[in-house]
Amino acid sequence: MSPLDSIGFDAASEQEQQDDWGKKLPTDRKVKAVQDIQEWLDGATIVISTDYSGLPVTDITALRRALREKEIRYKVVKNTLAYLAADGSGKPELKEIIQGPSAIAFGYGEPTDPAKVLSDFIRQTRVPLEIRGAVLEGRVLDPAQVQQLASLPAKDDLVALLLARMQSPVSGLVNVLNGPISGLARVLQGHIDNLQEQPAE
Repeated sequence: MSPLDSIGFDAASEQEQQDDWGKKLPTDRKVKAVQDIQEWLDGATIVISTDYSGLPVTDITALRRALREKEIRYKVVKNTLAYLAADGSGKPELKEIIQGPSAIAFGYGEPTDPAKVLSDFIRQTRVPLEIRGAVLEGRVLDPAQVQQLASLPAKDDLVALLLARMQSPVSGLVNVLNGPISGLARVLQGHIDNLQEQPAE
């Protein structure tokens, strides 16, 4: 019996261990994949995770096209690599929304845009695409919150709405400021009189 046999050396088991180690060691391809995900995360205003299982390739292609029109990336990722990228990018909360077969939408503009495109696509095509959640400014959103986000108007629409509501009082103020000093004085004096007429607490 050889000395190796006496210490329980098993060439076959050692080879299996080496194979396992080889699988765990990062390959150039895996390293590049992690770097790509980190690059997509950088500057993203929102990240939405979806379960694409059961979705035909034609539907995935159509969805990518719809998202691309809004400058949104849609990438199928391996969970283990996405976890590494999340940790490497300082966004560990991303791991909370990645489970099972995952495709991620990376938005770089209005946070509402990816949510709207995904929700509209699901509603219009009735495809079996499931929204798992999102990460917005470091906060994890559940599927219901993503749907609420999709229902919000875009920032430009909100600004236009606020300006429309403010238009009347602002116009009145501009007219007063553009008028003679006596007009402004009358407005200020009226405000003072109203304050003086209010009963003291």
